[in-house]
Amino acid sequence: MLFLCYPKCSTCKKAQNWLQAHGLSYTLRDIQTENPSQEELRRWHAQSGLPLKRFFNTSGQQYRALGLKDKLPAMSEEEQLALLATDGMLVKRPLLVAGDKVLVGFQEAAWAAALL
Repeated sequence: MLFLCYPKCSTCKKAQNWLQAHGLSYTLRDIQTENPSQEELRRWHAQSGLPLKRFFNTSGQQYRALGLKDKLPAMSEEEQLALLATDGMLVKRPLLVAGDKVLVGFQEAAWAAALL
């Protein structure tokens, strides 16, 4: 499993503790220093079945600073993927890629249903 997180994020820490408590092994990747590529994001978006908007960290400073709430609806999917790939802090975290499953954000019940 690939676990993408921001080490200073409290939700990411909770998710990491949850993974460890359940004995699940993973590869840790700092989303800020090694942000996902456009191709990775495209693949994960397709696997997740989620709307692309769910991949955006809508509560982040970057999201607000760029005014993305108003800009995203007018952008194509490719433009959104390209934008996400420019800055890991724009990406909703934590992000867990487990085989064919992609979990965006930490919701304990959803993670338990998908992984246990």
